[in-house]
Amino acid sequence: MTYLESIVLGIIEGLTEFLPVSSTGHLILAAELLGIPQTEAFKSFEIAIQLGSILAVVVYFWRSFLDIEILKRLAIAFIPTGLVGFFLYRFIKDALIGDPMIVVWALALGGVVIIVVEYVMRGRVETDAKVQDITYLQSFLIGAAQSFAVIPGVSRSGASVIGGLLLGVPRATLLTFTFLLAVPTMVMATAYDLYKTPEALMGANLSLLALGFVTAFVVALFIVRYALVFVRRYTFAPFGWYRIVLAALFLLLVF
Repeated sequence: MTYLESIVLGIIEGLTEFLPVSSTGHLILAAELLGIPQTEAFKSFEIAIQLGSILAVVVYFWRSFLDIEILKRLAIAFIPTGLVGFFLYRFIKDALIGDPMIVVWALALGGVVIIVVEYVMRGRVETDAKVQDITYLQSFLIGAAQSFAVIPGVSRSGASVIGGLLLGVPRATLLTFTFLLAVPTMVMATAYDLYKTPEALMGANLSLLALGFVTAFVVALFIVRYALVFVRRYTFAPFGWYRIVLAALFLLLVF
């Protein structure tokens, strides 16, 4: 992988991490187009540069991480995802991450689910709730929904959003909670992955990872802000259609 490719992947990561379109799926498909082999080091690179996007959340919402009520809800929501990631780590890394066809079908099916859920929820009155208004049970169930994102292409934010919508959580509140939940989820996932595959930090990989990290951080700073503006005006349905179109294009043009 070259430095230019690292920048391109960092841009893609920053653009897609907080949208319900699957950043991991986009990175895998981009690697397929760029001809980057799915080595262990590259798989770790894909996971680790997401910390750049996560840092953008910390910078943007730093006050939220000082609120004990929010922290308790994040801890509860992380439990199911943490357990799934820990016990299925090797299966996820060997059998799921790196397979473009899994990504394509997950993108398409996830897009259909988003559109259907938004259709069912049409006309719902949005309240001006706070993250602290999310119950502990809702927090746990949103985390359980997020755990499906171990399948590349499902989307961590997409799974959380669908789970939260079905639970009746307002869109803007839900998206903010999803942003915040990304921090413990991705920090722990990256730390565990780099612990299991330390070679990703050796030699040239470290400089490539750092470049992708910084690029993702800068891009994500803008996305976090404007994503919240978007969901206050529109539904998530456009992202569902985007997922379907992207999956169809890859099926037709690449596979």
